[in-house]
Order: sequence, then structure tokens, then C-alpha cells
Amino acid sequence: MRSDVRIGIVGGSGLYQMAGITDMEEATLDTPFGKPSDSYRIGTLEGKKVAFLARHHRNHTILPSELNFRANIYGFKQLGVEWILSASAVGSLKEELRPLDVVLPDQFYDRTKSRISTFFGNGIVAHVSFGDPVCHVLSDVIGAAGSDAGVPVKRGGTYVCMEGPQFSTKAESNTYRSWGMDLIGMTNLQEAKLAREAEICYSTMALVTDYDCWHPDHDSVTVTDIIKNLTMNSENAQKIIRAAVKRLPVERTCKCGTSLQHAILTDLKKAPVETRAKLELILRKYV
Repeated sequence: MRSDVRIGIVGGSGLYQMAGITDMEEATLDTPFGKPSDSYRIGTLEGKKVAFLARHHRNHTILPSELNFRANIYGFKQLGVEWILSASAVGSLKEELRPLDVVLPDQFYDRTKSRISTFFGNGIVAHVSFGDPVCHVLSDVIGAAGSDAGVPVKRGGTYVCMEGPQFSTKAESNTYRSWGMDLIGMTNLQEAKLAREAEICYSTMALVTDYDCWHPDHDSVTVTDIIKNLTMNSENAQKIIRAAVKRLPVERTCKCGTSLQHAILTDLKKAPVETRAKLELILRKYV
């Protein structure tokens, strides 16, 4: 299926639908890697065709470790998406990154243990460049969109991606702080890796809900407080997304669109037919 939707949106905790999408239809996709988290809601936003996916399902029924990241990203590829704007709830590891702040991290640190983070294997080997894990062009667009929407956006920082579903111990949280980490979450690293392999531009808005457990006031935070912050973060994220969509698409001057050009080590003519068929959508211009 190719609908030539160029802009994809991933909604995290608290963002289960995108207000303002008109002429909406739902696309339930099958991919070579199984089913995505939910159907893709395709419609028009700010005059542009977009596809929205609720990362944890619209009813929030999927744990971070249960997410089929490959299916989610491959589904966007099937739709023709070139840009993925991700929104994700995070905890803060820095005093200056306060609840309700919106941050565009530019680095990740992997603390996950049991996740599949690549489309490759089974006879085809590829190693994409990942030194700069988010698309700087898309991050620039989102940063400018924050100004358009009147929502301050902080640029830069490292997102620690932990396994979950439990939150950190204080020992872990303080260790991440001693390493100079800024934010902690459970989902974005695998999305970024797979988007790079799929040659899709990816950037995430990290929406701070609270301080991680290192903070002396952490125990005074209630579920009610967190839900309130999730709701306010969702409203701000949607303002930024709408403003970003208005600015997109722009010229892809980044290397995201050609990230596989020098990454594939296997002679594809000699690769297993079944694996080539499974990855046909990603590999077609290199076969």
C-alpha cells in the first residue's frame, strides 16, 4: 500500500489522537514484521496529508517492551512517509529541565535489553551511520514550529532509553545524572534506529512530565499531577506538530534519505530471496 503520505506523527503517552485532522480514514496495515500498534489515521492537517499512529494503541494497551517497533516504522514506509514527528513523555534528569518543558534531544543512550532494533539479519547485513541519531533538518523545523506556536522548545540533550516498564531506582537515576544524561524514557531509541534504516527523517519531542526519582520532591508527585501534566503536554505537542506540518515538507538536505547507500555489506544478488522480498520496500533502489 502506498498512499503517498509524506508526514507521519507518532503519539506517545497522553497523545492518542491528533486534533484538527479532517477527511480522516483509518488504514489497518499488515507488514512483513507483523501488525503495527494501531491503525494509522490518515487525513489532512494544515492542508497536508498526514498519518497518525498511537504508539501504545489508542487505549494505551501496549507496554514499551511489547511494542512492535519494526512494524510501526515499516507501516509508515508503506504509506510513503519521509518525515516522522514523534512525541514522547519523559522524566527529567536535570533540575533545569522542568515539568511541562518540551525538549528536542539530539543524542540517545541505550539501556534496553530485549528489543529488536534493526530490519536486517537473516542473510542481509547493513550498518547505518548513527552518530547523529535524529534528523537535524526536521529538528530545525520543529524548533521553528515551537516559536510559531508560542511554545518554548529547548534544543539538545541526551535521552536515556531504559527497558521498563518499571521506573528507575534512585541508584540508576543518580548514575545517569553523573554521566551527564538529561532525559529518560522507554521508547524513542528503537524508533530512531529503524527510521534511519528505512531512510525516513526522524526527530522526537520529549515532553517532560516530572522529575525522575533522583529529585527530592519526586515522592510528592501524585498520579493526578502526572495526568494533568500529560494533558497539558499533549496540548502543547499538538500546537507544535500543527505548526511543523505547516512548514513541511522542506528539501531533504540531510543524509537520512540515503542512509543505506554505503551501509549494505551483503551482495544483494546473493542474498536469500525470502529476506530480499521482506525488505523489498527498503532495498528496492539498491537492488
